[in-house]
Amino acid sequence: MNTPKLRLPLVAFATAFLLALAPAAQALPKIKVLATGGTIAGAQASQSDAGYKSGTFSVDDLIAAVPQLKNVAELSGEQTANIGSQTMNHEVWLKLGNRVNEVLAQSDVDGVVITHGTDTMEETAYFLSLVVKSDKPVVLVCAMRPATGISADGPMNLYNGVVLAGSRAAKGRGPLVVINDVIHYARELQKMHTTFLNAFESPNRGVAGVMNTGKVYFYSKNTTRHTTASEFSLDGLTVANLPRVEIVYSYANFDGALIDAAVAGGAKGIVLAGVGDGNTTDAALAALERAAKKGVAVVRCSRTSAGVADRNIEVNDDKLGFIAGMELNAQKARILLMLALTKTSDVKKLQQYFYEY
Repeated sequence: MNTPKLRLPLVAFATAFLLALAPAAQALPKIKVLATGGTIAGAQASQSDAGYKSGTFSVDDLIAAVPQLKNVAELSGEQTANIGSQTMNHEVWLKLGNRVNEVLAQSDVDGVVITHGTDTMEETAYFLSLVVKSDKPVVLVCAMRPATGISADGPMNLYNGVVLAGSRAAKGRGPLVVINDVIHYARELQKMHTTFLNAFESPNRGVAGVMNTGKVYFYSKNTTRHTTASEFSLDGLTVANLPRVEIVYSYANFDGALIDAAVAGGAKGIVLAGVGDGNTTDAALAALERAAKKGVAVVRCSRTSAGVADRNIEVNDDKLGFIAGMELNAQKARILLMLALTKTSDVKKLQQYFYEY
């Protein structure tokens, strides 16, 4: 009988046929981690913050500390900077922005994760939203507790950031920030507490979404201009040719001397962190009017954490030649004004930027 001889070839054929029908294993996304330092890479000698030092650990240390990352992405790391974000500066911004554009232009990179300190992360994220020229995901992650702290939050934030950067749903949304399982748009994010794990909020338009059990859930779209729709660019931009823009903070009895000093110091733009909806004292308004008449761009924002500093509300922007900062806080308004002044000094055009971005 020949049946036994036929059985093995038939089994092999059936197995090969079934394997051919089975869906191919999906390749893991390729994610580049660019590290800049901060608390997520920090260490401290005790839980009382004694001996705290940011940027103690390298990008390779951060990746190695979360072995589960190998299950969700193919990772490579690069140390772009290693500073506490309180010392973030234009030089690092330009270096980081250019490197993000270079990395995302590579066909074998699906997204970028940036590790960053919490103090100025909202500013870096917003800057990148204006100058990155790709719709691939860019995700910033951070930590409120150092890597050596009890219940350090950095590893989970990094894991969520890598998952988010590898998600197709994150494409085209501009730079995102994920912390404490919450996803924020760069434009909306604000640090609202000094030390809490939930230190960040998006008080005006709400959060972008959440991470839940390693899955991405988006709630809304970002409707303002960013990345590929932004007309701002890093081409030809250097630290030397970035216009100087200063922030002045309004308070009771503010006399405007700081405003005059900023003008004398060569400021091309001044952002007012005003009371209420962007107002200030009569003396400060007079100083801002003098600045505007000298060609200095003046933007009114609010020192409160939410709301709109709209045009011609309480302050006659048309008459004084001011720009309404709308929803942007002072630190983000400074970034937009700085880049906008590389394009134009026309007040009407500058105001349009604050409507669109």
